[in-house]
Amino acid sequence: MNTQGFRKFLEERKFLQERIDAFLAFAEKFDEFRKEEPRFEAFADFSKMMIAEGLNTFDNYYAIALYGRFIKDNTLLPAALELIDGGEVLDNLYKKTGEVLGNARRDEIFAGVELVPLGTPNAEKPAAMQAMIERLERADPQACKQILSSGLRDLPDEYYVGAKKTFEECASIDAYLLRKKQDLISELETIQREGRLYFNQEITDEVIEYVRREPEIGQGVRVGNIIYETKIPHQAKEYLAETDEDKKRYHYCHCPWVKESLKNGKSNISPTFCNCSAAFMKKPWEIIFGQPIQTDVLETVLNGDLRCRFAIHLPT
Repeated sequence: MNTQGFRKFLEERKFLQERIDAFLAFAEKFDEFRKEEPRFEAFADFSKMMIAEGLNTFDNYYAIALYGRFIKDNTLLPAALELIDGGEVLDNLYKKTGEVLGNARRDEIFAGVELVPLGTPNAEKPAAMQAMIERLERADPQACKQILSSGLRDLPDEYYVGAKKTFEECASIDAYLLRKKQDLISELETIQREGRLYFNQEITDEVIEYVRREPEIGQGVRVGNIIYETKIPHQAKEYLAETDEDKKRYHYCHCPWVKESLKNGKSNISPTFCNCSAAFMKKPWEIIFGQPIQTDVLETVLNGDLRCRFAIHLPT
């Protein structure tokens, strides 16, 4: 392991020294564990060990992801990231149900359902989510939608300061939408040129052209006070190449709690769950306007559509 190189990599990203030392130590632990085995192949067993020994913290998985980025291992990096992406969702669903319905009612609804630990493989997550959503929707459909629409991701407001600043620099909403698109295309081109991943996906010429020609992706189309926005596929390269519609839905889906349920066809998870994605889509606009925003789910792969599309209602 190139300890000094990894240390410099972390220092350039302005991590505190204490955190740098912890990241280095855990990356070294991983390399010692794998011995001569390829990193990606060793990671699944290493993650099981992390859970068994109580080492399955966000920072420890993040250390492996950062190490993967440092060594430019485009298999290890997404493998580590996918185990922490949205890891807070099930806990937040449980917590917010208590806040809305009261802890006693929540405990009654979810009696016997175990919250899966951080690091649980994505293939095992849909069953847990399906059980939670089925029980909550059956017990109180209105509360279920309300809870999901509030968002289950931890999205601090400070993440969106840049979006608000950019909006304030633009002369109009339409100018801001155009700027968003230009910035996304520029980011994708830079990532492709540097051979990096966009979150966990490879960016090709075909992906960039697809994003460029789809106005609702990364931009949105405004009709009056409604912005129609569509997500970029989670695996756009594979999505564009695929002709089987079931497989296209699988490649499209971003959600680690749902995606694997689509692998063999239609998911058993209620499309109501996608109100959580709607909450993610509206968050920047809520920071920009400083107030709650209504967002509707228009299309979702959980409902058999080939994309996830939302209507974001701006203040009038």
